[in-house]
Amino acid sequence: MAKGKYKETKGSLITYRPDIKIIDCTVRDGGLMNSHQFGDEFVKRIYSTCVEAGVNYMEFGYKASKKMFTRDKFGAWKFCDEDDIRRVVGENKTDLKLCAMADAERTDYHTDILPKQKSVLDCIRVATYINQIPTALDMVKDAHDKGYETTINLMAVSVVPESELFEALEIFAKSPVDVVYIVDSFGAFYPEQIRGLMAHFNKILKGSGKEIGIHTHNNQQLGFANTIEALIWGASRVDATMHGFGRGAGNCALELLLGFLKNPAYDLRPVLKCVEEIFVPLKKEIDWGYSIPYMITGQLNEHPRSAMELRDGENKDKYLDFYDKMLE
Repeated sequence: MAKGKYKETKGSLITYRPDIKIIDCTVRDGGLMNSHQFGDEFVKRIYSTCVEAGVNYMEFGYKASKKMFTRDKFGAWKFCDEDDIRRVVGENKTDLKLCAMADAERTDYHTDILPKQKSVLDCIRVATYINQIPTALDMVKDAHDKGYETTINLMAVSVVPESELFEALEIFAKSPVDVVYIVDSFGAFYPEQIRGLMAHFNKILKGSGKEIGIHTHNNQQLGFANTIEALIWGASRVDATMHGFGRGAGNCALELLLGFLKNPAYDLRPVLKCVEEIFVPLKKEIDWGYSIPYMITGQLNEHPRSAMELRDGENKDKYLDFYDKMLE
């Protein structure tokens, strides 16, 4: 039992909680580093690895608007059309559930998200900033009415005023959404802040039947630590990527999470094999993971886009200049 303002933890470090579900976001978050230009064989390998490892959900990519984004600039996993997904998974006769992310105000959800009976997807994850909540709620309702499991992923929580966060959580509690996510978009949080957020989420969502999820970024080498902290205080949906592959500094590494959790249904070996064969070579082609520019944006609670631009340029290791410019 914790002392002070925090309530009882959920579970311990030497037992496993059957309510915890892992969502592999490798293709979706990693796709932000190459405009989702993955071939079918890459996606099939991630899919088969998730199946073998006992991961609960796999996120294929986005349901992006074709009016806003075009095929000549983005790969198939920016849009997750049904034919593209089925080309990889067939009818998905496995225990692995499949999901796609729909960004508020960037998805033609009424037409592009099919009724569940016509889709191999199981879950629609709605990503929203605090100012987009009305649209996000309509998207959740649309997906719920079509028969999907739903999540609402509140992005950039580190810059949301507390009063607006509380109001948003009260609205989410009354919505049909299944899971409400804390998203540390900037990799700015520390474990103590995650603990405080979990206290608020638990209090406001109590009795609503909603689960709480966590999606972290590794700007300050805390993606895994913050994920564990959320789990300890009651989160039951956790996002991770193989070898931390994701936008900028990347995410909580799936191999770390599988090694930490005590659930005998999970198997670390297929993930280690995939990392060895796929992601070690890929690291020579795509620059992701912890670096000082991402650390700086995380410490300053800023979007990592400026660090990504620096890492793509000729002066990618000019750390002091970048730091001074960010302070200005």
